[in-house]
Amino acid sequence: MDKNTFTGLFLIMIIMGASFFFMKPSEADLKKERIQAHADSVKKGQIKSPAITTAKYVDTSKAKVAAVNKTVDSALLKSPFGATTIGSEKFVTLENKDIRVKLSTQGGKVYSVELKEFKTFDKKPLVLFDGPKNHFGLTFSAGNSSINTDKLYFTPTTGDLQVAEKDSGSVTMRLSYSPTQYIDYVYSLKGTGYKLGLTVKSTGLDQVIANSNTININWASGARKQEKDIEQERRYSTVSYNNTDNENDNLSETKDDQKEISDKKIQWVSFKAHFFSSGLIAKQGFNKSNLAVNTDVTDTTNVKQMSANLVLAKSADGTFPVEFYFGPNRFSTLKDQGYGLEKQIDLGWGPLKYINRFAVLPVFNVLKKFNWNYGLIILALTIVLKLVLSPLTYKSYLSMAKMRVLKPEMDEIKAKVGEDNPTLLQQEYLKLYKKAGVNPLGGCLPLLIQMPIVIAFFRFFPSLFELRGQSFLWMHDLSTYDSMITFHANIPFIGNHISLMCLLMTISTLIYTYFNNQISGATGQMKYIGYITPIMFIGFLNSYPAGLNYYYFLANMMTFLQQYIIRLMVDDKKIHAQIQENKNKPVDPKKKTGGFQARMEEMMRQKQQATIAPTKKK
Repeated sequence: MDKNTFTGLFLIMIIMGASFFFMKPSEADLKKERIQAHADSVKKGQIKSPAITTAKYVDTSKAKVAAVNKTVDSALLKSPFGATTIGSEKFVTLENKDIRVKLSTQGGKVYSVELKEFKTFDKKPLVLFDGPKNHFGLTFSAGNSSINTDKLYFTPTTGDLQVAEKDSGSVTMRLSYSPTQYIDYVYSLKGTGYKLGLTVKSTGLDQVIANSNTININWASGARKQEKDIEQERRYSTVSYNNTDNENDNLSETKDDQKEISDKKIQWVSFKAHFFSSGLIAKQGFNKSNLAVNTDVTDTTNVKQMSANLVLAKSADGTFPVEFYFGPNRFSTLKDQGYGLEKQIDLGWGPLKYINRFAVLPVFNVLKKFNWNYGLIILALTIVLKLVLSPLTYKSYLSMAKMRVLKPEMDEIKAKVGEDNPTLLQQEYLKLYKKAGVNPLGGCLPLLIQMPIVIAFFRFFPSLFELRGQSFLWMHDLSTYDSMITFHANIPFIGNHISLMCLLMTISTLIYTYFNNQISGATGQMKYIGYITPIMFIGFLNSYPAGLNYYYFLANMMTFLQQYIIRLMVDDKKIHAQIQENKNKPVDPKKKTGGFQARMEEMMRQKQQATIAPTKKK
């Protein structure tokens, strides 16, 4: 790679990096933008603000209920399901080895879910959702009234029931229209696992409810803060969905978003937080879906608010069966649930996804079976990767060594031709490369081939559930940043902390750049330009998981070791002798020049002619 090409590539990287860091809006601007976007969405009707923000706890005291009963309008009691508009909120618990589900008589809904195996970053019980930002109800027309069951009171027909270490258990929540007409929510929970079954049954209401062959499900939930860094949680939280053709997609992770889907059936929708998710699955698929996600910047305990309005058709047995998934975003666990739930884990785009899915993840799973500390597993993973890529590393080093040996002759050409005619200079360089049998891009191409793998790890480690809560050395949690120094305020470009592992990774990259310059023989501007990118990215990676920075640090260390070993194997004198031998060989006129080199020569020839033509006219 010649000086101009190398310089151009680094300048592009510098411009992109500078644009990201110095042109990005401040946190205050982002908050204003989110608030305005939410207000605009409410105004346009894209987000129904009352359905998300106005629910309140019911005071279950007898005095309060009595006061409410006195003020109830008699006309309301005579309306469809009018008697269910009053009541007191009670709770029913379904529990197995893995989850504790609290059901509320108000709305008959899942009020909260606790994952018993896990804790929050500050060692508190991990509850996926709880409180007034959680909604689940059916909407339909009965008589001249519009009914939303989320605000009505159900009766648990089996009483309080707890299930522990049993094969299965169930509880029924009943919304009564009359003694012989009602809607049942039948919840079922197996002795283990993260799935909660729900079957909606309607009895004697076909003449009461309009279009009783379908139900409209309105589900909304606020993902609670579970991790150390809420901004990182928001970066990976959104609504994900999969259609019955097994095609997966999701709403935006970086801004408020809304989408209506009616051309294909959606098999499941998931309110995906960083490491945990709440999903709703319909085996036969939802006929129509309207999904939304937004960030409430005024609530520092709520990551994002997500909602789904879903239309479900009646099954062959006359019921409406669905399943909830409340559990970790662990690839193996999600895959065991079926329906392609593991697709909601972001392993990267395009080829990066396949590298992580079919190469990195299987190797990681094999290493995980040894029950090592995850810091050692990442070390072993790095060693395996470097061994696999060692042929490319050797080829890159050898090509750079050839260019280094050839540099004195290139300097002679430069002194002879001068720098006033760069086109002619490049032509002479190409002639030298051709005679010497050297590919100027030989050192760059192997690095470019390795680049997708480096980027793939950038998506792999932040999405890796197994790193959550795992410590190594001074790093208490490999899934988030480690804080060597914490500041009381945000510092531009750095944030409110300095990550020691990120700092070590940056130092190792600078050292790697230094040794790389020694190998390639870079001088002048090219010698220093490579130091800029690592310094710029310290601000970018400072808030990323310690596990990711640890991997990049190990990769640099392994590269040092590889280059040291290769350097013992490569003799510059032998390379120089081979180049001279190639130069002395007669050029075969029948031998065709390689495609890239031929195009370069033709481009240089045309550029030289274009430069000479105006001179001749004068």
